[in-house]
Amino acid sequence: MVSFYCPNYAAIFVFLAVFVFFYVLFNTDVLEFQHKGSLTVPVPRRHLTYRFCSFEPLSPEDALEERLLLDSIAWPETPSLPAPLSLEQTTDPAHSRFTVLPERGGQQWHVGDQLEVMIKMYDFRGRPKKSGGDVLFARLHNRSLGAGVAGKVLDHLNGSYSAVFSLLWEGSAQVEVTLVHPSEAVTVLKRIDREQPDRIRFQSGFHSGSVSETTICNVCLRPTAQSQCNFTDLTTGEPWFCYKPKNLSCDTRITNYLNGYKGKLEVNEKKLFKSGINMKVSIRVSGSSSVTVLPSFSDQPEVKSNIVQSGPVGYYYKDVWQSISGPTVRQFNSPSVINHCLKGKVVHLYGDSTVRQWFEYLKKSLPDLKQFNLHSSVRVGPFMALNYADNILVTYRFHGPPVGMSASVPTIELHYIANEVDRLVGGANTIVVFGIWTHLSSFPTELYIRRLQNIRRAVVRLLDRAPDTLVIIRTGNPKTVTPVTVLFNSDWYSLQRDKVLRAMFKGLNVHLVDAWEMVLAHHLPHNIHPQPPIIKNMINVVLSHICPQKSS
Repeated sequence: MVSFYCPNYAAIFVFLAVFVFFYVLFNTDVLEFQHKGSLTVPVPRRHLTYRFCSFEPLSPEDALEERLLLDSIAWPETPSLPAPLSLEQTTDPAHSRFTVLPERGGQQWHVGDQLEVMIKMYDFRGRPKKSGGDVLFARLHNRSLGAGVAGKVLDHLNGSYSAVFSLLWEGSAQVEVTLVHPSEAVTVLKRIDREQPDRIRFQSGFHSGSVSETTICNVCLRPTAQSQCNFTDLTTGEPWFCYKPKNLSCDTRITNYLNGYKGKLEVNEKKLFKSGINMKVSIRVSGSSSVTVLPSFSDQPEVKSNIVQSGPVGYYYKDVWQSISGPTVRQFNSPSVINHCLKGKVVHLYGDSTVRQWFEYLKKSLPDLKQFNLHSSVRVGPFMALNYADNILVTYRFHGPPVGMSASVPTIELHYIANEVDRLVGGANTIVVFGIWTHLSSFPTELYIRRLQNIRRAVVRLLDRAPDTLVIIRTGNPKTVTPVTVLFNSDWYSLQRDKVLRAMFKGLNVHLVDAWEMVLAHHLPHNIHPQPPIIKNMINVVLSHICPQKSS
């Protein structure tokens, strides 16, 4: 055998070996976890794409679930565009069109049938798009009947989409398709999500004696020469950090508040988020957008058996929400009917301001439900209201940080939902309601997954010790989006987290109030805080779970 040695080659090999080592170290960062004391499982630290976010290691099971959830919400990639970005090459709702497809066999539509719509997207030059990834909403409605149902949109990944609707009422029905974001905008939102997870600024006040200081706080705190205070929750592992005050200790922290937004777009990217041009804009129809729906072939008014598995959970008719996949929605139109349902019950509400709306609705609707003055924040709580005569107690507490409230909130009042659920005895007269979504929309999806994993574990423990406890979850909903707020409140962010929420609690003995469909199907404008007619329908769904209609 002939061997040879070249110093130049050796130096190159050493350099490559060192390069590969550091590349793996800083980009893969594989951790090893012991599983049941016998098996070592490598789990990639995927969250390191955020660079300066630091999360506690997950168990192998939770890490696998996190990876599967992230894969399940992976959005179609948009082909790279030349720089600088040209608006002409992006999706244009004005050029795009949708077409109502004829009924198969040329027959007429009947209640219980499926209506299919084909959507074709074009750019600003009128050229057909060749890739998917646009964010589209679809609705079928009849304003005069107070009827509406959300459609299911399917991305064919080639510039065309299908929207499918269940036909649930007789008479006319009109299709509405809305471009929420072009695919190119989603690419930007993904980049912003990855590079600027701290784009909402928080501060905390520290106080001791006559000395007061404020410092910046966040889940993802950029490393500086300044020391950090670690306020990670000892029970759940939920992370929260603040820069340490110069003259005070970490344990003097007393308040938390929102201190503005610092999300930043590149100059050419701003054109992708223009109201009335390419953000929340209706797409025009090619042909007619209306169909006439005839009665079903059978004399049975029941339509559930005709709805495909992927169909809607409900719809509006005469402005009243009708459930398809859940219990029959009863109408609780008077204080006496609501009182009768809640008599002897304790209702615990946890979450953001969209859950606080439910507390406020019940308090306003029930004159005998008196709120105690706990001298708490009017927006964050905690709140407690009691009807002594009927033995009804309703409480509300905001979820733990991040909390995007500009008003100063005592940190001692910010409790994590999982910890609160673990403090409940539970039982047949206990109702637990929670909703957590919008305040976590601009943070890493991994944070939301871990938050829900903690809550789910607490719910499982509650149902183990008190199986007859009723647990109800409010989903997120579409909202108003402007060029100013889109980096923090985009419906795309909410949509992604909504998918995670549904997957996380699937199969558990919990009930969803599908705020997403209830807002999307309604004729009122989208709002982070749905208007009273929608809230009333949501409360009817909640009360129908508490007091279901008795079968004859």
